[in-house]
Amino acid sequence: MDSRKSIDVTAVGIMVAVCLIWAFQQIGLKSTAVFAAPVLQIGLRSGIAAMLVFALVCARRQRLEFWGRTAGLGILAGLLFAVEFFLVGEALKHTSASHVVVFLYTAPIFAALGLHGKLPSERLSAVQWGGIAVATAGIAFAFLAPQGSGQGPADLGAMLWGDGLALLAGAAWGLTTVLIRTTRLSTAPATHVLFYQLATAFLALTGAAVLAGEAGIVPSGPLLLNIAFQAVVVSFLSFLTWFWLLTQYRASQLGVFSFMTPVFGVLLGILLLGEPLTPEFAIGTAGVVAGIVIVSAYPWLETMLAGIRSRRTPANLAAVRRRRD
Repeated sequence: MDSRKSIDVTAVGIMVAVCLIWAFQQIGLKSTAVFAAPVLQIGLRSGIAAMLVFALVCARRQRLEFWGRTAGLGILAGLLFAVEFFLVGEALKHTSASHVVVFLYTAPIFAALGLHGKLPSERLSAVQWGGIAVATAGIAFAFLAPQGSGQGPADLGAMLWGDGLALLAGAAWGLTTVLIRTTRLSTAPATHVLFYQLATAFLALTGAAVLAGEAGIVPSGPLLLNIAFQAVVVSFLSFLTWFWLLTQYRASQLGVFSFMTPVFGVLLGILLLGEPLTPEFAIGTAGVVAGIVIVSAYPWLETMLAGIRSRRTPANLAAVRRRRD
């Protein structure tokens, strides 16, 4: 039986902060790509964050498994994690940070689809299937509508390729969530799950950067600051917080607040990087965000409405009248 609870005020506040942090990570990677390839940066930040997590595990005197079924599942989750961020790094070469953040955060849709047949508490209703249809229409519109940005065919083709990679990254993240929620990783400490993913991503992504000839680094203040931010704030603090939330609250309900990340990402891309916002992409983004909200908010709203209805039963209303009298 699934024991995770519905989201509360604490979860809402934490998710707002986490979503703002996540929106900044694409901005930072894009703005410092001239100093080091995004894939290399993500690999390095994962290695630094893995050491921080390992230190935390040791400080708590916890036993971290390096072999066995849990470790194997952790490595598998780490490989999915590495695939997700490899795709993010490649996408940032071809499209804008705001596009990457919107398509990456379709992950709750993919997670909801994957969890539908796995956990009774995560089954989708007719309304949620409608939300998935809305999000799919938004994605299709963002891809297929004529673009009014004045780009040439080559630039447009590169942008669409980058958008597609970002969408695949969102699918990889959703699959990672399904793996964590439906295996023994769901009961493992969040620090352990995060360590497996970060350590695996460090090895996989730095290795990929070396093999691709993208291991060069141009030392600079912005690059060092960004890697420090990405390692400590993004990969350590925010990811640890996210995996802790997954052990406490229902994943589909947490997803309702993840819609803030693409909104923050688009706004930050415009304000900090001067990225254009075409009407076509704005409409597509609105569809994606609306779909995420419908899919993720419905169970929460249904629970709230059920609670309200239960308080309005004849017996409860009679008790209220007696108290008033």
